[in-house]
Amino acid sequence: MSDPLLLAIDTATRFAGLALYDGSAVRSESYWRSRNNHSVELMPALVQMLERQGSSAADLVAVGVTLGPGSFTGLRIGLSVAKGLAQAQNIPILGVPTLDILAYQHAEQRRPIWTVIQAGRRRLCAARYARYRGQWRQRGGIRLTTLDGLIELLTGRCLVSGELSRKEKDYIFERVESDVVFASPSQAMRRPACLAELAWQRYERGERDDVATIVPIYLHTSQA
Repeated sequence: MSDPLLLAIDTATRFAGLALYDGSAVRSESYWRSRNNHSVELMPALVQMLERQGSSAADLVAVGVTLGPGSFTGLRIGLSVAKGLAQAQNIPILGVPTLDILAYQHAEQRRPIWTVIQAGRRRLCAARYARYRGQWRQRGGIRLTTLDGLIELLTGRCLVSGELSRKEKDYIFERVESDVVFASPSQAMRRPACLAELAWQRYERGERDDVATIVPIYLHTSQA
């Protein structure tokens, strides 16, 4: 019998991913920039990942999933798959906010962090995180803003991490007046393994989301 596994599913934006985690090690991880609708790519990738590990859905003890913010369609697809697995296998479903994952990836960082994802229509979703008792805590809620709006939010020393193109970073750097540092590309991409760790922490604390009522975090009207 295979080790108990938590499956992590991230389809919040064009950058999607999956991970298998056993509580002490990442057993498998895959992430990609989606060229098609997530509904086309997600299930084949999931089946392939389980097969590579010699595992099946019956080995899962929980499923973690990004709750948003993010793409309306992407979030709906990821949550639908997660709910289906949770119900079929009678296992917990554990939602994790998208921007929390980006902050979690910077465990050694001491500057406050602004995490950012694309929201479409030249808009961004952003949130500020600061240290509290050794953990990142969101401060001030999630903002739906523009690139110029983000610049106004960047006050004091901070790290910016997330989905920003080189052109957008240059635009910010040329205009911002505070001490801003950008995360490297490898650190700025959401890791499904980090989603898995955050979901596992909830699992170990005995937390559960209600599969019947869990819903995505949307900040604006629906769009693909």
